[in-house]
Amino acid sequence: MNSKCFHCNEAVPTGINLSVEINQIQQPMCCIGCQAIAQTIVDNGLTQYYSVRTEPAHKGQTLVPEQLQKNKLLDEAVLQSEFVFQGDAQDDDCKEAILTIDGISCAACAWLIEMQLDKLAGLLSINVNSTSQRATVKWQDDALKLSDILLAIENIGYQAMPFKANDAEIRNKKQSKEFIKRLGISGILMMQVMMIAVGLYFGAFADMSEHNKVYLRWVSFILTIPIIFYGALPFYTGAITAIKAKRLSMDVPVSIAILLAFCASAWATMTQQGEVYFESVSMFTFLLLIGKFLEFRARSHAAQVSANLLKLMPMTATKVITSNNAVGTQEKHKEVLVAAKQLIQGDVVIIKPGEVVPADGIITSGLSQLNEAMLSGEQLPISKTVNDKVFAGTINGDGNITVLVKQASNQSFLSQLIRLSEQSQAHKPKIAKLSDKIAQYFVALILLTSIGTAIYWQQHLPEEAFWITLSVLVATCPCALSLATPTGLTCATTRLNRAGIMIKGGHVMETMPQINCFAFDKTGTLTTGEFTISKVELLDKNSHYSQEQILAIAASLEAHSEHPIAKPFTEHRDYNLTANHVKVHSGQGVSGTINNIDYAIGKHSWLEKDLAIDNMTTLPLKVDVNAASCILMADNKLIAAFYLVDKIRDDALETLSILNKQNMTLLLSGDSQVACSTLAQTLPVNTVFGGLSAQDKMQHIKDAQAQGYKVAMTGDGVNDSPVFGAAHISIAMGCGADITKSGADVILLNNKLSSINTLITVSHRTRRIILQNYLWAFGYNAIVLPLAVAGYITPYMAVIGMSASSILVITNSLRLLKK
Repeated sequence: MNSKCFHCNEAVPTGINLSVEINQIQQPMCCIGCQAIAQTIVDNGLTQYYSVRTEPAHKGQTLVPEQLQKNKLLDEAVLQSEFVFQGDAQDDDCKEAILTIDGISCAACAWLIEMQLDKLAGLLSINVNSTSQRATVKWQDDALKLSDILLAIENIGYQAMPFKANDAEIRNKKQSKEFIKRLGISGILMMQVMMIAVGLYFGAFADMSEHNKVYLRWVSFILTIPIIFYGALPFYTGAITAIKAKRLSMDVPVSIAILLAFCASAWATMTQQGEVYFESVSMFTFLLLIGKFLEFRARSHAAQVSANLLKLMPMTATKVITSNNAVGTQEKHKEVLVAAKQLIQGDVVIIKPGEVVPADGIITSGLSQLNEAMLSGEQLPISKTVNDKVFAGTINGDGNITVLVKQASNQSFLSQLIRLSEQSQAHKPKIAKLSDKIAQYFVALILLTSIGTAIYWQQHLPEEAFWITLSVLVATCPCALSLATPTGLTCATTRLNRAGIMIKGGHVMETMPQINCFAFDKTGTLTTGEFTISKVELLDKNSHYSQEQILAIAASLEAHSEHPIAKPFTEHRDYNLTANHVKVHSGQGVSGTINNIDYAIGKHSWLEKDLAIDNMTTLPLKVDVNAASCILMADNKLIAAFYLVDKIRDDALETLSILNKQNMTLLLSGDSQVACSTLAQTLPVNTVFGGLSAQDKMQHIKDAQAQGYKVAMTGDGVNDSPVFGAAHISIAMGCGADITKSGADVILLNNKLSSINTLITVSHRTRRIILQNYLWAFGYNAIVLPLAVAGYITPYMAVIGMSASSILVITNSLRLLKK
């Protein structure tokens, strides 16, 4: 019976006789890796690890040269700029970084790592969190390198890499720490002030002399100062910023309330006249901070998906460098690890199984399956081979592929998605702009109402006038009103991103619920766009062309087109044939010259109308060129017709069936009317138009709009730009087209037509939730304002009500994140 490895608890293979003396006992080891790690632990006097651990360690692995090389690469300044920070403002050589450590299973692992790294000369501090599996390290760069720290961690059986957070996450962490610090200081000091106040109010110090009571007031005054001038600082900063911009934000009445309460109590302390309410203003500020912090956490949660997209980008890439040998007749290929952000157009990289694609490009050799869930939301891997596009941030499967880089990292598809997502979330719909104006006027109304309240109660109940005025200032603060729209839009955009739906136009969420007519292109939209050539018919019997030559000529012309119909010709490409003077006619076809002969391939309607066809009347009677997908012409004579078949999308029937219940549906296609009518026999489309140019499609959309319809156009985004511009909302299929040139408002990254129904559902839910937010915000203020003016609401109740109102609005918006 095989024994178990003392280090990782796996079975020791037959024939392996390895051991390490631990606490004067020879313990069996299953491999050289575990033996090396255990011996390192023993040599450093850390055998206590084995007595306190709660789980077996991970199996040891010897470091391969490639991993060592990657570690050394992390010492480069250009790469460290992404994750290494200045550790000490006075010491330029002091550096700090956060590491992600794989393999931590219990607190003993964290202890072991800390003890081992404490022995490194030049390490200033290390803190390992066993829950998050992250370590914060600080070191002197002239005495110790980051690669040495990673190597020391890996020598005891753990894999460490820098934790790469984007700017948004770093900013959120910094704000969160600042909030907690303010809450901690304000909470501790508030409790001290409350202890003194309780004693004074309930007679604990009844026998105390007057000068001692004055002393306690001064102590309360001193303890309250940090709360007012540090804890409440965010409110003052917001108020000052708003006033400088000649606006009235919700921070203005809150700041006035805090400062008025503190100044009144301070004056009473200095003059020894009247009552002091330091405990009230302390608790008031503390409760406001709690509300602000909870609001911050909820908003961060809503935006965390889009904020974390940048983490998908890898830090390193394997670049292929080509050079000539001494003779200069044969090329040599060398693989070099470089920073991914340094890749430029034209570089060649090798992507191994399990690695993340470092840049957008085209596969030049190899085949594999890639997980593009970060783009489309679809978890199933997609097969990719030569000439297929790959995108930065996607994960390679089980094959080695070589990729020609087409975009630098800052221009990658993923970077564009992030930028467009931020732009769409920053857009303010009309209702949001209206609410901002209302909020400003509402703050002005609060200030005027507070002045009137103070004047009234000063005449009728002077001792309560001040506190009633404070309640009015705080209770009616329009925080919820200002949060109603942005939180809803952020949550909705995040929800759609998860489903593989990219919102580019800021007006989409506002306009989508009004759409009542959906227009669709045929090729690449209702169908998959994956054509196959089913039949080639030679039309000119007097020509000397064979079928192979015909296909090669067509392929040479179609190589210049991005239309889906051009793809099936690729396999027939003859690189000895070169097309010159090529012109792509959008939505019609391609023309060019090959071997001094003028050729054109495209729709029959285009060739017949714009180019004179000499042999039209001599074609065989059985030939119906109108039914052909495209035809080929040489020197004004038809020489061939191509018949292609295209597969209908799996979800097209279900999507159109749902849309037809309450909307008009149109099919606007450049394909022949026969092909479109055939498709309409399978799919429930209300009206079908075939043989259309881009201008024709645009005119049909304008005609529908003239009848009162709000139109959404869905196309493949290649040659539909004019049509997209005419529609109220434009929707592009997939991520194949360059989104910087596409005029689409929405991109269905997952290539699923059913996503249109998801978009409709989410947009309706978003509008409903935003309206609920406004209803609550206005309703709350309408109820609380008269109660506060009448003196029925205390300052404590005002703070709780205002905070609860904001949190309720945010919580309601967070429902959009659920399916």
